Amino acid sequence: MKASEYLSLVNKYHAKKTVVDGITFDSKKEANRYATLKQLERFGMIQDLRIQVPFELQPGYTNNQGKKIKPITYIADFVYINSGEKVVEDTKGFKTKEYLLKRKLFEYKYPEYTFVES
Repeated sequence: MKASEYLSLVNKYHAKKTVVDGITFDSKKEANRYATLKQLERFGMIQDLRIQVPFELQPGYTNNQGKKIKPITYIADFVYINSGEKVVEDTKGFKTKEYLLKRKLFEYKYPEYTFVES
């Protein structure tokens, strides 16, 4: 993605980068959710909170013309354990077609996780 495309997306969705605990989040909504999840973890209501966790949806490969194709990945905003259940959480203001496709691929490949949108 070109810088100009990125800037137009940021402006289009009105997301404002926000820093919490020295971590830069893509939006204020995501930063606020992180702060809430950190409190839940402190109170023992969730465990093993991780941020920006990559999941491979399709491995990279070389096509029949010898061109290397990069893997398809999904990066979860948050991953944690809630009452023994593995949770992947994504904070979305706007659901793109790419996001919806990756969510479907994720749910198919990783059925052991509960997918939550906030």
